[in-house]
Amino acid sequence: MKKNIIAGFAAILLLASCGNNDKKILDSLNDYNNSMESKGYHFGDKLELPKDVAENAESVSISFGDKETSNLTIDPKFFTLGDNAVTFNIKTKGGETLNQDATINVFAKSPEKKIAYQIVAEYPHDPKNFVQGFQVEGNTIYESDGQNGSSQILKYTLGTTTPLASTKQAPEDFSEGSTIVGDKVYQLTWQSKKGYIYDKSSLKLLSSFAYPNVLGEGWGLTYDGTNLIASDGSKLLYFLDPKDPTKLVKYIAVAGSSQAYDQLNELEYHNGFIYANIWQKPIILKINPANGEVVGTFDFSDIAKQNTKGSDDVLNGIAFKGENMLVTGKNWPKIYEVAIK
Repeated sequence: MKKNIIAGFAAILLLASCGNNDKKILDSLNDYNNSMESKGYHFGDKLELPKDVAENAESVSISFGDKETSNLTIDPKFFTLGDNAVTFNIKTKGGETLNQDATINVFAKSPEKKIAYQIVAEYPHDPKNFVQGFQVEGNTIYESDGQNGSSQILKYTLGTTTPLASTKQAPEDFSEGSTIVGDKVYQLTWQSKKGYIYDKSSLKLLSSFAYPNVLGEGWGLTYDGTNLIASDGSKLLYFLDPKDPTKLVKYIAVAGSSQAYDQLNELEYHNGFIYANIWQKPIILKINPANGEVVGTFDFSDIAKQNTKGSDDVLNGIAFKGENMLVTGKNWPKIYEVAIK
């Protein structure tokens, strides 16, 4: 009887010891993850797990979505830029399996460059137009004008405000980003989960298409010569097949050297880079489309202050006229041409 009692106490002590050890492992890992969440990682960095974890773990793996890896290096094949919601899976030497959720932030290695510019020309813009999509071809502006009940696609000659052609959307549609692909214009809608394709010359509606399920809303749209690139207000940019925009080709997350960027809105592709404005901010990002790294930023605060009187009339228009950038905003009375220094 005494032997059984002693054995019972030993088992209780062993369980308590295992429980305390497991808690120590998880607490140590949690402290490490919290300290690294704000600091972040860069691609190629190795996770240096705490001593309590390393000494007591038989194996450690990381789950992210439907993927799992035991390689504790920040690999671009596994992680994206920005925040990655992961789970650490630890098999202890005592045979226990421990799990802990964490956020791994991945940032670009090089700081974003502040890009200087100079205003070289100003053109009139119809202040009634709630700009959602904006591009120029030759001397013709193609513009997607938003708001429920008054949304439209239109085009006009730069320097004038009189439409050469226009097509209205259904009252329930809220026009969003647009882009030119050959002899067609593609246009997104905000929450209708569909886009439209028009004849570029007449702006006659040719067809419509549904979004891939992964695209929550329609925000910005551009074309890189191969794929459509769409934003939905998140940190992600989605590459779609222009022959069948319901198909997702790939996506990238966007981040700089110390932060992820979300609220990505109006888009433009030029000379190998994606340009995106941030909703409600007078900032335009220059993005590497290969990996989502923000390589430069434009600060248009001075221009925005002259044109933004409320919460909605914000910077929201990017196009390229040769090597100069055209910028405008929702309900702005002007289009600005700037030379990039």
